[in-house]
Amino acid sequence: MTTTATIPTMTGEEIVTLAKKHTLYEWSAQSKVDPIPVARAKGIYFWTPEGKRFIDFNSQLMSVNIGHGDERVIQAIREQAARLAYANPFMATEVRARLGAKLAQITPGDIDTFFFTNGGAEATENAIKLARFFTGRHKIIARYRSYHGATAGSISLTGDPRRWAAEPGIPGVVRVMDPYHGIERGWESAESSLATIEETIQLEGPHTIAAFILETVTGTNGILVPPDGYIQGVRDLCTKYGILMIADEVMCGFGRTGEWFAVDHWKVVPDLLCMAKGLTSSYLPLGAVGMRHHIAQHFQDKVFFGGLTYNSHPMGCAAALAVIRVYEEDHLIEKAKRLGATMKELGADLEKRHPSVGAVRSIGLFGIVELIRSRRTRQPMAPFNGTSEEMTALGRFFREQGLYTLVRWNTFYTNPPLCISESELREAFAIIDRGLEITDKAVRD
Repeated sequence: MTTTATIPTMTGEEIVTLAKKHTLYEWSAQSKVDPIPVARAKGIYFWTPEGKRFIDFNSQLMSVNIGHGDERVIQAIREQAARLAYANPFMATEVRARLGAKLAQITPGDIDTFFFTNGGAEATENAIKLARFFTGRHKIIARYRSYHGATAGSISLTGDPRRWAAEPGIPGVVRVMDPYHGIERGWESAESSLATIEETIQLEGPHTIAAFILETVTGTNGILVPPDGYIQGVRDLCTKYGILMIADEVMCGFGRTGEWFAVDHWKVVPDLLCMAKGLTSSYLPLGAVGMRHHIAQHFQDKVFFGGLTYNSHPMGCAAALAVIRVYEEDHLIEKAKRLGATMKELGADLEKRHPSVGAVRSIGLFGIVELIRSRRTRQPMAPFNGTSEEMTALGRFFREQGLYTLVRWNTFYTNPPLCISESELREAFAIIDRGLEITDKAVRD
């Protein structure tokens, strides 16, 4: 007779205590970590072991795009695990073949070949390799308001303060400003920003530059939707000087902006396209670098010096195929566009009624709210790379009210799963509306 041992359910406090004792939390001084214990999740919600419900208004890490607990994806993972849990990347599997073919259908232009990775950082890491191998050049242009991952190469490309502790990093990275200069200075025109980029290219020597990497819509550094003409202008400059354009769509891809990929808004085809997060909706780890046909052909007779034990992992590929079917069957790309219009209206209403709201930006269901202390000077509610009592109190209020989102510097994010309903969206904004009374009290003029 076989008996099955039952593992006792832990309380939220027990989970947090044990996790903090034996595991290291990222980007944190460990004594300051205060994680939410999570027991289960479904749709746009997750629950603590004690049953407190949270609206997941950040899709965890801007990644659970289809929502939690979709049975179609869970079943696909279960079936793949039973059939073939792992095959090394020198082999060919059906799920690898099918996923590559499917991605070739939905990615822009003639992107038709993919190198699979474990996640987004490794996608940008391998994009650097591909660009350098293909062009024979070594420099990579990147922007200051950017995040491309935490591995050695990708953190070197990153522009924000998370890079500082990893410096000097890899050689050859050249940095430029993007069109946004903060809440106090605002936006620069596409024409002016592109002129500065071209000047930088000329001063660095076009023949030394392998690629220009950019988040099509910047993620954690502000949900920065570029002005019309900017993305097209970057594409034109890269073409003019023989530089590869790398679009980092790890966060903004897979329907988040109301199109399959953010570049689709501007009808631009990058040379390399980095993806992860929404590729599997984070049900399992998987990333990829997509490349245009002529770049893939370059490696027919030349060695690609790169590899990962979990490249094209069968279970990750199975999850991705199932998630893509969910996007299609539930029309989630179209829903993100439709509800994105509603979210713009709700954001505009906040900006009109709350003096602490300095700017609201969104595209599809990819949004942010920037808070200020002064309508006159537009001083941020918290300093660059810092926080304030008011922002801490706002984050605490959201948590108490069962709204989970990322509160960073003087901003907070509005990035719900694409399966959210209009009523659920309005419920979340009602909590935000009440919370902004905290920051409104700090506005001087």
